[in-house]
Parts: sequence; structure tokens; C-alpha cells
Amino acid sequence: MSLPVEDLAAQALSLPPEDRAKLVERLIASFEPRSPAQTAWLTLARGRRDEVRSGKVDMIPGEEALARVRARLMGEPSCWVPRV
Repeated sequence: MSLPVEDLAAQALSLPPEDRAKLVERLIASFEPRSPAQTAWLTLARGRRDEVRSGKVDMIPGEEALARVRARLMGEPSCWVPRV
């Protein structure tokens, strides 16, 4: 037996924000099948997220990241120093 859409929406809206976000991701994903490229990017993104959460790598402010990219594009050889 399926729930009417309004009942389902009311139940979904009563979920905690994190669970609603997970539900939205799954619903959106259901509209477009994953290509191998999408799967690879998702795997990479999850791996990077896990590295940040575990403390293996540090995040840097967006402006600093952009400055590093601009410096590399301009050919500055020592524009990137990894954080340890």
C-alpha cells in the first residue's frame, strides 16, 4: 500500500535535517542514472570528506585555495606547500 504524496511529504518534513538531506539526495539521484564518471567523482569526494573528518588532511580557506590555483596558473614554482 503506498502513501499519498501529501502524507509522505508530511512524514519527510518531520525528519531531522540530516535525514531530510539524505532523502533529497536519494530522490534526486533517482531521476538520473549514475554514469561511471559520476560514480568515480562521488568515490573521490567521499574519500576526501573522510580524510578531512579523520584529521588526515586539513581544510584551507577558500581564498587561500584560490590564491594557490592562481599562482600555479601564473607559473610560480613554489606556490604550494603541503601542510603537515
